Amino acid sequence: MISLPLSLRQFPLSTGGSAQHISLPNGAVELVDLTAEPRFGIKGPGSSAWLEGCGITLPPVNRISGHGDLRVLRLGSEDFLVVDGELDALTARWNNTTGPRGYWSWREEGWAWMRLSGPAVNGVMARLCVLDLRAGRLHEDEIAQTRVAQLEAVLVRAGEGFDVFFDIAATAFFVRTVILAAKQAAGERTSREKHR
Repeated sequence: MISLPLSLRQFPLSTGGSAQHISLPNGAVELVDLTAEPRFGIKGPGSSAWLEGCGITLPPVNRISGHGDLRVLRLGSEDFLVVDGELDALTARWNNTTGPRGYWSWREEGWAWMRLSGPAVNGVMARLCVLDLRAGRLHEDEIAQTRVAQLEAVLVRAGEGFDVFFDIAATAFFVRTVILAAKQAAGERTSREKHR
């Protein structure tokens, strides 16, 4: 991944189908576009039964469970997004199933996937989302379906940072909004340091 200087020339999308790695002011926030990474989404009647038939223990709604190296996000009673890990075997099994299995929800084509991290990520996220996202409030196994950067989004904790899923058509807007929030947060820190 490449650290780029702060500018808007990081867009349009790279040839790999996602934006380059962006290091925001003073490296305090890192924005990584994971949109080109594989994911598997199914929803509708039969989805939960099919996943359970694959040996996957399902979490409650708005929670995350692990299955090997996979993360299973339950967005509704019959709405699932599976990310991370090796998805080929799972998607091949789904494609070869003839009985009830839900239907493909096209999350890999319709949603952008951004990861924000870095030492100032909490301050920047406080500008982008009205929820209290501190570690003691939003846990590793929880999902927040909320607004981030003025967009309807699915938000989950990813280590010391956050994964944000949202409508792919708003990708450039999201990045510009994150850059602005990071610049404002950096300006506030600089102003506070001057007045000490």
